[in-house]
Amino acid sequence: MSQVTRTPLPRTFFVANTMEIFERLAWYGFFTLSSLYMTSPARQGGLGFSEQERGLLQGMIPFFLYLFPVLTGALADRYGYRKMFLTSYLIMCPSYFILGQVDSFAGFFIAFMGVALGAACFKPVVTGTIARTTDDTNRGLGFGIFYMMVNIGGFLGPFIAGYVRAISWDWVFIMSSFWIAVNFIPALLFYKEPTDPKAQTGKQLSAVFADIQQVLGNVRFAMLFFGTLVILMSYGAKWISGETTLIIYFAWFIGHFLWDLTAKANLKAPWYRQKICLGNKPFVIYLLILSGFWMVYQQIFITLPIFIRDFVDTSDLVIMLGQYPDLLSFLAPVDIHTLQTELVRLSQAVATNEIDINQAYFELVHSKVMVPVTELKLGLAAIAQDPSIAVDYSQTWIAQHRQINPEYLIGLNFLSIVVLQVMISRFIERFQALPILVAGTIIISLGTALGGVAHGMVMGGFMVLTSILVFSVGEMVASPKSQEYVASFAPHDKKAMFMGYYFVSSAIGFLLAGPLSGFLYSEVAKNAHRPDLMWYIIGSFGLVTAVGLVLFHKFGATQSQDVEQQQETIEAT
Repeated sequence: MSQVTRTPLPRTFFVANTMEIFERLAWYGFFTLSSLYMTSPARQGGLGFSEQERGLLQGMIPFFLYLFPVLTGALADRYGYRKMFLTSYLIMCPSYFILGQVDSFAGFFIAFMGVALGAACFKPVVTGTIARTTDDTNRGLGFGIFYMMVNIGGFLGPFIAGYVRAISWDWVFIMSSFWIAVNFIPALLFYKEPTDPKAQTGKQLSAVFADIQQVLGNVRFAMLFFGTLVILMSYGAKWISGETTLIIYFAWFIGHFLWDLTAKANLKAPWYRQKICLGNKPFVIYLLILSGFWMVYQQIFITLPIFIRDFVDTSDLVIMLGQYPDLLSFLAPVDIHTLQTELVRLSQAVATNEIDINQAYFELVHSKVMVPVTELKLGLAAIAQDPSIAVDYSQTWIAQHRQINPEYLIGLNFLSIVVLQVMISRFIERFQALPILVAGTIIISLGTALGGVAHGMVMGGFMVLTSILVFSVGEMVASPKSQEYVASFAPHDKKAMFMGYYFVSSAIGFLLAGPLSGFLYSEVAKNAHRPDLMWYIIGSFGLVTAVGLVLFHKFGATQSQDVEQQQETIEAT
């Protein structure tokens, strides 16, 4: 038996991977800290947004980031990869910087959308480069290296951003902008176009829209679906009341029903004369079910950081790091002067009934100390009588209650993937896709539930690390198999097209994850004082997703395969 010789990976492959590292440094350096930044008070350099506003931004903007590549990928195939790389950097570089300069909701929304548009230009080009610079002999190795580069950038980005935010929040955005600016160098000097620039044969945009209609659905379906989500997000952001939401939904669905009565079941008719039509129904249903997985997955980046800041006592990890003062100062930095000023301010605010002691607790955690409410009440009362003792309380509470930056703990997710992904992938490759996908989804649900247990525990830091590790194992098990499963029921002659639309499930998951996070964190974790229940609810969505996948495999995917076999039989005869 002869052994196949592996083709050496070309220089362009490694140039693309280098650019991927820097782009991930920029994205995760910002996004992992975005919840902390958006909810931190303006006096500490943050934006002071509400939980609903934070959730809306973290849902809507990444949704477009994952949806735009359907179009930007087609543009890259037609006009060249290098041009699209440079376009993405020209958009992202100033957008990241502007993110740190604006302080209004509208300004941040626009700048964040600029980052999303730039990243959407980058994503299909870098993955397209990896695909075009590998062949059957080295494609597995090539994408393995690429996935590792993604997680190396994801691991280092939050660490560097966490370090510079101790200087100023502005530096987080300056660093993200800097990482993107660095990418101009390899793009201009070392990147070689993997396709013939004189013979670009990418699809026309009209053909792309035709594919979308064939796979996902027509314009009428898109209007119904996205309009439904916009109404839901408006309710989640508290822009409209529950009663108003029900009235709007009733009018929305009745309007589309009446519209459908006058429409035609003919996809060649003008779009406004067509009935609502799904593309490939089993595939669309699968994407909707899988969006539940991504909705739960995203909580590690948008909800866990502020949960750790507000509710998880990481003093156990601080004690463990006590014998390494330099490392402790890096992982758990506290500015004593800022803390002292904050204690004086809070003591006066509580004394004059401007805020209550629970509000004071939530404002103080932004200074990276977590003082028990009873102890805090006594301390603030004493400081109100004699502000000069604030320095003594600052020193005492730094020694007893300082906390590790949340972004450093979440870095375990990326580090574990870098270390364990290859081993786990080799173990699960022998099993069919669906059982592994379901198992991974259940493991992720268990990981989120463990996050809830971390609240109020003496070993809270250790428990939240355990939660992140379990969650990461679930991700490593389920994520690769979720793509593999598509190939099991997609039509044989359209597998590549279906894989191209797979990431729509990520987009929908993001769109749902943000408002869900904002609503649960505000209403359940804070107002109802049940942060543990918040995580149990999130975990339950994962379990519902697992059940949905099993039911889909039994009914939806099987029926799809039967129909396809019948069509093939008819065509053969």
